[in-house]
Amino acid sequence: MQAISIIGFSNSGKTTLISRLSECLEARGLKVAIAKHTHHELDKPDTDTALLMGPKRTIVGLSNTKDGKGEAMIHWGHPCFLRDLVPLLDADILLVEGGKNIGWLPRILCLRTTPELLTALPEGCKALRPELALATYGDNKLPGLPSFTAEDLDALVDLVLEKGFLLPALDCGACGEADCTAMTSTSWLEDARRLRGRARSIEVTVNGQSWGLIPLRRRCFPAASRDARCAQGMVPGGEVIIRMKG
Repeated sequence: MQAISIIGFSNSGKTTLISRLSECLEARGLKVAIAKHTHHELDKPDTDTALLMGPKRTIVGLSNTKDGKGEAMIHWGHPCFLRDLVPLLDADILLVEGGKNIGWLPRILCLRTTPELLTALPEGCKALRPELALATYGDNKLPGLPSFTAEDLDALVDLVLEKGFLLPALDCGACGEADCTAMTSTSWLEDARRLRGRARSIEVTVNGQSWGLIPLRRRCFPAASRDARCAQGMVPGGEVIIRMKG
């Protein structure tokens, strides 16, 4: 699974951008998952299911409608970490709204004109951790990063598909970096861009799900093996399969 986070100050257009990216990605035949961070309680409808919800209580909702458009949900009555929920997602790409402290996936900075940005750029963007960013989106720009607006959204989607990735968030050090955040911000992002389109000789699956190795590490068996151990750590007891193409 590939992934990208959308980071910005309040009212910077994060939700709008994720909505537009989702539509573009789905138009290309990709399955999209969305994770949203919020400082407020999650909205709950006034239904029988909502009445069953309680602190520290887990609720599974199963809907089987007559028209065949049923759905399912799991509600945990306690906080969870995104890294623990990723193995449950069935998608080609994950779009994450918010989560400034998450350092194990790259980000796009929403820099739409806001009072904070008008008076603080670029100093005020330190909290957004631009060292982890692939690009900016909106009216404002940051030196050294490509900038996109609603007019060139397709080009931004191309960038997300080219350079989006998801690290295991274990900070195990097997890659040679201090932690996953350090690896996210290292120069192999550029290496991944140059290697785009080359033969992918190594594939890794975890419990039947493809694991998103970046192109540089697909070409190195020891590195892929370490990545696989990280992936196995995300799913304790999971089956990890490494396939090498001749």
